[in-house]
Amino acid sequence: MRLLMLGGTEFVGRAITDAALARGWDVTVFHRGRHEPPNGVTALHGDRTTEDGLAPLATGEWDAVIDTWSAAPSVVRDAARLLKGRVGRYVYISSRSVYAYPTGAGMDESAAVVEGSKDDGQVAYAEDKRGGELAAIDAFGDSALLVRAGLILGPHENIGRLPWWLNRVARAGRVLAPGPRDLPLQYIDVRDLGAWTLDAIEQRLGGPYNLVSPPGHTTMGELLAACARTTGSDAEFVWTSPEAILKAGIEPWTQLPIWLPPGEDHDTMHQGNVAKALATGLHCRPIAETVEDTWTWLRSVGGQAPQRPDRPVVGLAPETEAAFLDSGEH
Repeated sequence: MRLLMLGGTEFVGRAITDAALARGWDVTVFHRGRHEPPNGVTALHGDRTTEDGLAPLATGEWDAVIDTWSAAPSVVRDAARLLKGRVGRYVYISSRSVYAYPTGAGMDESAAVVEGSKDDGQVAYAEDKRGGELAAIDAFGDSALLVRAGLILGPHENIGRLPWWLNRVARAGRVLAPGPRDLPLQYIDVRDLGAWTLDAIEQRLGGPYNLVSPPGHTTMGELLAACARTTGSDAEFVWTSPEAILKAGIEPWTQLPIWLPPGEDHDTMHQGNVAKALATGLHCRPIAETVEDTWTWLRSVGGQAPQRPDRPVVGLAPETEAAFLDSGEH
């Protein structure tokens, strides 16, 4: 297989590139040159947001292209139009955020989506991703594969969610643990996303697929227990009700990454229907493996994960956590 990766040097793109190389695929990576691409690829440099930035892609043919772009849909449009006729399949790494909120528990790919346009500049994240989908469909039709990923975790994460929990648990002491302990979580290990995406190319799949683990693949309690085991921490988890956390003004998802209290937000993020992807061979590794491998990688880079400049820093400040725990309001 000849694969063109638009990006491919950081988190999702890197995992897909590594997986393709492991399969013996011929991989070309088109990127801006800010990060070193994996060994074994053909590297092309260009900035697709600038005039003539796609010039290095003016020639060449590939079996598939994978695009992880998450800003202006017009950037996807321009790449898809340029590659039309020279690439067999356009794979756009989208997001379950394209669904109109709230989606409700158990909703599948037929759920209503937000409005979007392939011609837009950068707008809001959900509309950006939907516009990117429309750009891929406009140029490639049924040969456009829309990978609607949910929460993505694993090595090389540059958002900071799992790295924050690992570092926090490793520091030990009393840890604010957002309950309930058996709260179901739904996520995808970035390497499982990569493997399924390459399988989908081989199967010549098209159209939208929700890509995340089955609901309840793990729980908040299992996640934090895995963090403690992996880091060798004797942290004392102070399990706290959602009501107490919200009353204190502590923000779900941002200050307490991954966690959302029961309700519409949780149903939307952690209760999605993935039957379609499972039927095509999606495999999801256990949370312990994701946590262990992320910790191994995190230590290899000095304990500080890289941070995407276009995403906010996540995590609860130590003084905020300590003040809440000392208040006894939990």
